Amino acid sequence: MSENRAQHWADAIAQEVLQAQKQHLISTGITPSGDYHVGHLREVMTAEGIYRALVDQGAEVRFNYIADTMDPLRRVYDFLDPEVYADEVGKPLCDIPCPCGDHGSYAEHFLEPFLESMQKLGVELDVLYAHDLYRQGHLDTQIIMALEQTETIKRIEHEESRKEVAADWSPFNPLCAACGRLSGTRVTGFDAAAKTVSYHCDCGHAETAPVSRAGKLTWRVDWPARWHALGVTIEPFGKDHASRGGSYDTGTRVIREVFHGEPPYPIPYEWLALRGQGDMSSSKGNLVSIANLTQTVPPEVARYMIFKAKPLRHIAFDPGLPLLNLVDEYDNVESNNRNPRAADLALLKDWPPLGIPFKHLVNLVQISDGEVDKIAAILKRHDLPIPSREVLQNRIAYAQYWVENYAPPEARLQLQDTLPASTESLTSEQREALSTLANRLEPDMNGDDIHALVYSLTQDGDIEPKALFQAIYTAFLGQPRGPRVGWFLGSLEFDFVRTRLQEAAAAGV
Repeated sequence: MSENRAQHWADAIAQEVLQAQKQHLISTGITPSGDYHVGHLREVMTAEGIYRALVDQGAEVRFNYIADTMDPLRRVYDFLDPEVYADEVGKPLCDIPCPCGDHGSYAEHFLEPFLESMQKLGVELDVLYAHDLYRQGHLDTQIIMALEQTETIKRIEHEESRKEVAADWSPFNPLCAACGRLSGTRVTGFDAAAKTVSYHCDCGHAETAPVSRAGKLTWRVDWPARWHALGVTIEPFGKDHASRGGSYDTGTRVIREVFHGEPPYPIPYEWLALRGQGDMSSSKGNLVSIANLTQTVPPEVARYMIFKAKPLRHIAFDPGLPLLNLVDEYDNVESNNRNPRAADLALLKDWPPLGIPFKHLVNLVQISDGEVDKIAAILKRHDLPIPSREVLQNRIAYAQYWVENYAPPEARLQLQDTLPASTESLTSEQREALSTLANRLEPDMNGDDIHALVYSLTQDGDIEPKALFQAIYTAFLGQPRGPRVGWFLGSLEFDFVRTRLQEAAAAGV
């Protein structure tokens, strides 16, 4: 059986988890330490695919997203002002000032565009904030259980990681009420009945405070604590957490041996890399943000990119020309029978295919300044179906954003209003071929007819195809490269094409 006819990975997982129980909670979570990038889509969209598959199979399923707003700022990232943020390192992201001043906190600054993008991508999330889970007491029970079984957790940590655990290690990181940091504090005692914890901070402050406002659990305990408190049954996570002795292995033992529960069904996934730059990273700045992606391609295409590949299959994301090909692949799923179930899971609004490759639309947008009526007229000249104005305008907006932000130099076009000065350097053979092309062009020729005509001139005369193409592009674009020549010339007004060819033929004479 071929891969594209095999059962989709999301349906297979849905069937497997439904054998165990019929009600499920899928959980995801990401730290809002910087811009949410396309790589983060793997986390949320993997969960979204399974959510859709479970819904399709009649399951009762919920889907939440936990913003890790209690995580501390690790360092002053390159995109931050060191004079402002040097003193914020070690503090929870929910308590740090917003970089732009328009949001309530550092965390909200990065969360807002991410959540807006999720709405555009059709992902309905029950959003939970880690600082609310802690400060509203939802994890009090798990904190006390962890503190009571510190030695058990230390043994698990050592057995799983094979690393020595400090004698004064605690599963709880106190938050200093004086300096506001999670770093540099240590637990000195706790009272299970009163639900309080005592701590001392390097800044000199010491206090006994309710666990709900006194800090957070360390990551390898925090994760299973959430599973237990919320009832998580399914969770995707990056391959680093799935390594032997990693966070998931440790969390599995902690939830069973400390919290007396069961771990969620694991769905490890491979990273999504930015082609030529490695795995995307908010802190390193090698990224394409999810917000930018939603302005570059329709949401269905972004969803399809994740759904068409199994979670552990590597995805190399290239926002250049390969992204245009991805749009066409999604548009033509039905005709090429590739990944039909992935396209079905990706579907939000049933936009009809444009009828032309997205790359052609990109070219049309550039030679028509993105004007809908001009592009519709070009499609008519090519005897192509003209989409509704809404559909056409929708795709034009994406094409324009791609050109402005991601188009490589060879894909950028600028139709010259006047004859470029560079045509003066054309050879006599090139000028003669342009003159002949002008004389043989007819108003009713379509792109294929023009392309055939251009090639016939290279067979009848003394000019190579490459030289003639370069002459044509030079005459119209002022550069030696351009789109498919027949399509390009057929997209322009006949009188303009013939006049420009005649002008170029006479240049330098």
